[in-house]
Amino acid sequence: MRQKLRVAAYAICVRDGQILLARSPAWDGTLEWVVPGGGMEHGEDPYDTVRREVEEETGYRIEVTGLLGVNSSHSVFRNGFGAPVDHHGVRLVYEGRIIGGELRNEVNGSTDLAAWHDLDAVPGLVRISMVDIALRMWRERPVTGRLADAVE
Repeated sequence: MRQKLRVAAYAICVRDGQILLARSPAWDGTLEWVVPGGGMEHGEDPYDTVRREVEEETGYRIEVTGLLGVNSSHSVFRNGFGAPVDHHGVRLVYEGRIIGGELRNEVNGSTDLAAWHDLDAVPGLVRISMVDIALRMWRERPVTGRLADAVE
């Protein structure tokens, strides 16, 4: 079985009671809201990753104001008829503050729309679980950087 490790960095940007999210198609085409961010490039520092990814997906430049925590996911899946893949994802969640740029949609990327949403409206959105995990980290600010019950 092939093993794959993916490290990614995401930013929670909240202002005036709203959270910045991006929209991305799931494997089945369903459009889901996600936390802006994504995978590290080889040799890239996660701090630089989160700043690059937020700008790519939303048009905004951010200042990283804190590391909220780390979340890990582990699953085995089959890609078509190929051998199963043992996938381990490590996700760093930062808090970010908008310092420049303008809201825009990503072109030819992994997302198709960026938007601000009222925090109270998030439970009604079609979203990936990482949105809830990252919001909990932002609200609870666990001293260990880990939500013990948020393992996927």
